[in-house]
Amino acid sequence: MHGETRSDRPASRNITFRSARPKLLIGLRAILGSLAAFVVLCLLHYPLLRLPYYWDEAGYYIPAALDFYSSGQLVPSSTLPTGHTPLVIIYLALAWRALGFSSLVTRAAMIVFAACTLTSVYALGRRVADREIGCWSVLLLALSPLFFAQSVLAHLDLAAGLFTLLALLALLDERPWHFALASTCAVLSKETAVVLLPVAGIFLWWQHRRAASSLPRAWWVACFAPLAVLVAWAGFYHQATGFWTGNHQYLRYNLYSTLDPVRMLLTLLRRLYETFVGGFNWLLTAGAIAGIRWAQRNKIGAALETPVIPAKLVLRESGGAGMANLGKCAANGLDSRSPAFAEDELRGNDRARATSEESCGHPSADAPAPGISEASARNRPEPSTLRRFVFLGGWLTTAYLVMLSMVGGAVLPRYLLPIFPPLVLIAVILIWRLPRLAARSIMVFTAGCFVWAWFLNPPYPFPFEDNLAYADFIRLHEQAAQFLEAQPGNRRILTAWPASDELARPILGYVRQPLNLVALEGFGRQEFHRVSPESFDCLYFYSRRWDPSNNWLRSFPWVQRLQQRYFEYQPQIPEQDLAERYHLRLLASFERRGQWVRIYVRQY
Repeated sequence: MHGETRSDRPASRNITFRSARPKLLIGLRAILGSLAAFVVLCLLHYPLLRLPYYWDEAGYYIPAALDFYSSGQLVPSSTLPTGHTPLVIIYLALAWRALGFSSLVTRAAMIVFAACTLTSVYALGRRVADREIGCWSVLLLALSPLFFAQSVLAHLDLAAGLFTLLALLALLDERPWHFALASTCAVLSKETAVVLLPVAGIFLWWQHRRAASSLPRAWWVACFAPLAVLVAWAGFYHQATGFWTGNHQYLRYNLYSTLDPVRMLLTLLRRLYETFVGGFNWLLTAGAIAGIRWAQRNKIGAALETPVIPAKLVLRESGGAGMANLGKCAANGLDSRSPAFAEDELRGNDRARATSEESCGHPSADAPAPGISEASARNRPEPSTLRRFVFLGGWLTTAYLVMLSMVGGAVLPRYLLPIFPPLVLIAVILIWRLPRLAARSIMVFTAGCFVWAWFLNPPYPFPFEDNLAYADFIRLHEQAAQFLEAQPGNRRILTAWPASDELARPILGYVRQPLNLVALEGFGRQEFHRVSPESFDCLYFYSRRWDPSNNWLRSFPWVQRLQQRYFEYQPQIPEQDLAERYHLRLLASFERRGQWVRIYVRQY
């Protein structure tokens, strides 16, 4: 009927089924992979899942999420609003609505972001390289101290990193609507992810310029969609607060105080150190450099872009046709491993590549090799995919380093989290150019050092949240808070943030009832100039910064002066000076792996 036989109909349905089946399998594998990663991360973080909230969690993110959870406020009222976009805040509130408010639910909800990030790294690794490279990239990223510590903390950067990674995948797969959704979620997770948009624009211009084609309208819409959402959020925030972002104090600290050329240069140097050296990242950097040098010396640079089909595989799958193709290559003096072919690949000369491949019978990017099955061909990445990915990763890294050198008062490594997944993958790909035994040895050694770095604090100041030192900070403060809560009377406790919030807000998990607080901004000499002896009864003094006895900065006084001038660094006032000035007596002392808390009382 209608020119269609009975036997044609099942065939058409089979074609539809076959085309839908791979998508269903890919989706199922992604879900199962994320679930497996979630379980593994929960087991690794099991002792930390019920810890109270830490530093910026306690100061902003948890109070802001509670405001939305209790009254639907997108702009928080219980803490000073900072203008951060609200996706993570909404997500945490919905998780509490479904499972109840607790630190366990919060930590598990953040692990979901980490697990999905690892799954996406594996998918990207398979997309641009192969399965083993994807697995090594997942392992090293998961074990890196910064990613591991941030996997359970309620900050914005992990979510921004996940959606940035998904946006990169959408760009590589040329899916504009997927890119629009992922990049919009990235911008709604943290507004600094808007730096992805110029990178995407450069990438699309470069790609379509090479193809001598105009950019489709769908891509224009996809690139402007997240920008429109960000503008809408800024307008809403301005309507509520009178600021387009942040507040007076936030703008002064994160923007106005950073616009100094010397500070920008110093910040850039710190950012480069955090990215390529700190936390044993120098092992990946050194391995990648070794891989590049090895490839240059052995003329195997093209292996990064074009998967080489071994002669044995060609002969085995194509028989006489494979021998004929190899004979053509020999007659023309060309081989996919030859220096001339490698140089051609590195230059990206597509016309020369196509000519050499045609003369040799070597497969092009779009067609499988003669005699090679279509299934085998589908499992190989396209020749240009890796080059496009490295282009994207390089520009994204550059954009983040430049942006975070110009804005942001606190030079925290976690702000760089969105660039770590692609950088780790690029490093693994470059290390893979080395002989396999050497490459795998570097991976194993680096993984071991990353685990060691969970507990190893450097001999210079660093944020506790860069490794498991944040857990020591929380447990130490939890112990001190329980001690103070058990003391008789209603003593006025003098301390600095974040301990002031820990003792005043039971929802943060440190105390059952709020204590009587006298709050300071810090423990520098300037803060204590305004404190009179009659204003407090008890001093809660603690290590706000990592200052080990072998602090390298003490050997370089000029570095300390730069820190004080450009980064508002103030050393803590010595305990002995406080004891003499305010007539204090030590009541209790707590220590944990180099961090400490001292409880003093005034002597009347």
